[in-house]
Amino acid sequence: MRMHIELDDELVRRIDEIAGPRGRARFVRQALERALERRTRWALVESAFGSIPDEGHPWDENAASWVHEQRYSDPRRVG
Repeated sequence: MRMHIELDDELVRRIDEIAGPRGRARFVRQALERALERRTRWALVESAFGSIPDEGHPWDENAASWVHEQRYSDPRRVG
């Protein structure tokens, strides 16, 4: 679908520096896709707020030790 958008001259100049005048549409499309992905990810993060209780986790006593144990308890991991 085609759509008409208005951009100020300075913004177009900056886009052209990066993408070139023949790469504008692709550059704008990719920028919009990244912005939408970022907003979608953030919405998922926000929807998870409060889903894990503040206490009662296996890592509460010593988080560093718990992380170390997780990393080295899987024989498929290297190191």
